[in-house]
Amino acid sequence: MNWDDIKLFLEVARSERLSVAAKRLMIDASTLSRRLHKLEESLATKLFERTIDGHVLTEDGRKLLEHARRMELDAGQAFDAIREQKNINSGRVRIGVTEAFGNFFIAPHLTALKQGFPDIQIELVHFARDVKISRNEADIAIAVERPKSTSTIITKLCDYQLQLYGHASYLKDINDNVKVNELSQYQWVSYVDNLLFTQQLSYLKELSADIKPCFQSTSITSQYSAIKSGLGIGILPCFLAEQDASLVKLCSDDVKLVRSFYLVTHPESKRLSQVNTVWQYLKELAQQKRYLLMPK
Repeated sequence: MNWDDIKLFLEVARSERLSVAAKRLMIDASTLSRRLHKLEESLATKLFERTIDGHVLTEDGRKLLEHARRMELDAGQAFDAIREQKNINSGRVRIGVTEAFGNFFIAPHLTALKQGFPDIQIELVHFARDVKISRNEADIAIAVERPKSTSTIITKLCDYQLQLYGHASYLKDINDNVKVNELSQYQWVSYVDNLLFTQQLSYLKELSADIKPCFQSTSITSQYSAIKSGLGIGILPCFLAEQDASLVKLCSDDVKLVRSFYLVTHPESKRLSQVNTVWQYLKELAQQKRYLLMPK
């Protein structure tokens, strides 16, 4: 079996789309498809079901993925171990994280890490879904709910608070008067309910079943921009909204939601000095900046 074919298989398994995998591998999609078929023929089995939603692993495909990923990790660790003998805390660490936490909490607080460990390169990758650590999408994932996987290292990173915010331009139109028992009467900005990847983001159901948003987006940054423009009121994480003095906190005694973030990695990844260093840095950062995450 050709190792190059295994690398092609891994990329398609991670991407779940032939066109995306071909682009990442910088080869023609038809060539990639032909190579996959030859691999399947050599194994006398189907590795993927070809569907309108992409390439979905079969049972045999999942078995191969488990072993192929281990081969890739073993090779990667061998290279990393050789490099580490010469330079500890050196190399890339990819963090998979949600848009808001990545943009408004992690990215603004990386200077101390860079100053202490200049040879560590951080890649911050935003995901609007669960990060697939098992498919090497990231070295460290920051998840919005505790994963059920038993093969990964999982620790709670922090709790964070969300509250109701509006902008003066909208509040002026309603005489600066938002009543908690009349929430359904206001213009709301929120997520697209049927596109949520986790119910942890379904905030409005906890407030009132009668709330009908006037604007919805899968992006929390778009929601923040809409609220800031005066389009309506909405729930935002405090670590984002408290940095913007133009936003007004509303019904603060009655509307206060708490969610959690979890750090996730593979045991093999955490043995790498640069991954462990970033892991510890994130835990210390969450503790030091708790006032942003859980303001009083």
